[in-house]
Amino acid sequence: MELLRMYFKQQKHGITLFFACSLIFLFAFFLYDLPLGAALYPILLCLILSLFFFLWDLWNVRKKHRKLAELCRLPAELMEDLPGVQSTDDADYQAVIEALLREQKRLQTDFSVRYQDMVDYYTIWVHQIKTPIASMRLTLQNEDTALSRQLTEELQRIEQYVEMVLVFLRLDSSSNDYVFREHELDPIICDAVRKFAGSFIRKKIRLCYEPIHDKVLTDEKWLSFVIEQVLSNAIKYTREGSITITMEDPKILCIRDTGIGIAPEDLPRVFEKNYTAKEFAAI
Repeated sequence: MELLRMYFKQQKHGITLFFACSLIFLFAFFLYDLPLGAALYPILLCLILSLFFFLWDLWNVRKKHRKLAELCRLPAELMEDLPGVQSTDDADYQAVIEALLREQKRLQTDFSVRYQDMVDYYTIWVHQIKTPIASMRLTLQNEDTALSRQLTEELQRIEQYVEMVLVFLRLDSSSNDYVFREHELDPIICDAVRKFAGSFIRKKIRLCYEPIHDKVLTDEKWLSFVIEQVLSNAIKYTREGSITITMEDPKILCIRDTGIGIAPEDLPRVFEKNYTAKEFAAI
């Protein structure tokens, strides 16, 4: 119905011109005292022919509209099979569309090249920064003082941030970086907890964890990264108390802490990128 309304709106000038010409013919026949039937008959024939023309043209317009609607559901790079040109307007619009598509492809290619350059640069940077980090860790292992233990914890946080950079770079990677298979949860959890053993001891935070004895279908590396990030935040924002790791129905791994929590007004924004609550920013 909307298409029919729009079609008649586009053809309103032609329809108005047809009826205006018909009235002129009738008025001229009336002025010269000619039989009006001589004018009505050809006007009726023209009206019938015009009706057939409008139906045929409407069918073509509807077909073109459906084709364009299908193209609108496709990604821009697949919009190549445009409807046939039937007017100068069609030709002009298609020329504009083709120019925009070429420009989009050029910009997309430029962006891909720049993005890949950025990924290559930060990947090299991450692997280079790991060398001094490993050297510092070896140096700190030879000492056992309160200062060395604190520096070891800070160094571990730096390693986490470096690993976060690698994870971010891999998120949009087209390479298959996942290896899914069944893994025991307990070794993955224990390895993550072991990395933060010094932080648990220094902050005197109690760990409540009993072996889960369960398996999960996952990628071990990525699951370890997620658990380590959750544990890191739990330790960071827990001044005293405990951190509890349990498996709850229906097979949900839960990590709870007695930290400062999240203010109710901040809960709707916890999934916003780069958003940090005020009380968290101060820590």
